[in-house]
Amino acid sequence: MLVAFSVAPGNSAEGVSEAVAAAVRVVRESGLPHETTAMFTTIEGEWDEVMDVVKRATEAVSARSPRTSLVLKADIRPGYTNQLREKVERVDEHLSEQP
Repeated sequence: MLVAFSVAPGNSAEGVSEAVAAAVRVVRESGLPHETTAMFTTIEGEWDEVMDVVKRATEAVSARSPRTSLVLKADIRPGYTNQLREKVERVDEHLSEQP
């Protein structure tokens, strides 16, 4: 499955980057395939391992703020792997075709 999520402190006078960095650190240390963009981090793996990473990343932010915001979107497709890259490659193939 692919899970795209965004987690941030609900109220922080210092900004959000330090708390978000703590969450991204959890993702990177998980060893799961992942990609971080300006708005979301996407991770790929089995249900339990992906949700465990999301939980721990959320807890890392919650440790820095009394309120935490979490947005999550999942693509649950049993039997498929490497979709983090292959979905983008399929779109790129269509874009490279001549009209």
